[in-house]
Amino acid sequence: MMKKLMIMSVMGLMMLNLSACDGNVTKQDVGTAAGAVAGGVIGSQFGSGAGNTAATIGGAVVGGYIGNQLTKD
Repeated sequence: MMKKLMIMSVMGLMMLNLSACDGNVTKQDVGTAAGAVAGGVIGSQFGSGAGNTAATIGGAVVGGYIGNQLTKD
């Protein structure tokens, strides 16, 4: 569980870091990162072994997309 939390935290920070390259973090950037973290946490509840890793990554991708779309201007 701790490893998953660490992975999700790093992914969220990477997304925020990349989106802040121009110095302006938008509401959509924050929504994308928050959605990715939430999706990864939810995805980590499914499967075991490699399936769990895939579910975590898939959840992060889907959550990031949903967070991005919900906070679009």
